[in-house]
Amino acid sequence: MDVRRADERYQGGDPAAGIETWHAFSFGPHYDPDNLRFGAVLACNEERLAPGSGFDEHPHSHTEIVTWVVEGELTHRDSTGHESVVRHGDVQRLSSAGGVRHVERNDGPGPLTFIQMWLAPLRPGGDPFYEVVHGIADSTPYAVPEAGAMLHVRRLRAGERTAVPDAAHAYVHVVRGAVRMDGAELGAGDAARITGAEGLEAEGLRSDGLTEAELLIWEMR
Repeated sequence: MDVRRADERYQGGDPAAGIETWHAFSFGPHYDPDNLRFGAVLACNEERLAPGSGFDEHPHSHTEIVTWVVEGELTHRDSTGHESVVRHGDVQRLSSAGGVRHVERNDGPGPLTFIQMWLAPLRPGGDPFYEVVHGIADSTPYAVPEAGAMLHVRRLRAGERTAVPDAAHAYVHVVRGAVRMDGAELGAGDAARITGAEGLEAEGLRSDGLTEAELLIWEMR
């Protein structure tokens, strides 16, 4: 298990434009040949957008993009005609396939924070695909078969435990609160990269007055 701390991430974005970004993997000008990917995961970016700010239309291709809103409202528009507002508890996926363009903005009244994860597809090409699952239930898995991956959203009260799926690769990102895994304590923004996960559990801890931790767990074959 390789633990990566929140303060080890690369800082990006454009603060003058109301955009603050924290990159867990090599990204853009923050090139690190030893931190290019883990399993199918190519990027895990924490984006913080001030009201009225966002990312103008830009392209993607051959990438599975999965977004989890931490707080606020994310407005999405893409070149295939989809437009939606994504909130906490929703799972958004954009399969960029052979190519798609999209816009991501904070058109809401308050600050917006979201976690965006990019996964490598098993095969390139195909047609773009978009969906939002609203209010996904705790521990309900969300499959991304194009990347051979499954996302598990878990919310743990202090002392509550959950199994980390046995898998060739498992990636655990702590959204809020704190957990203990294999003797290591992880707080918000921390992540664990686990190879050959077997019999591993995460236990919720009380942290900063929060009674519940929230985890995003990727199970990858």
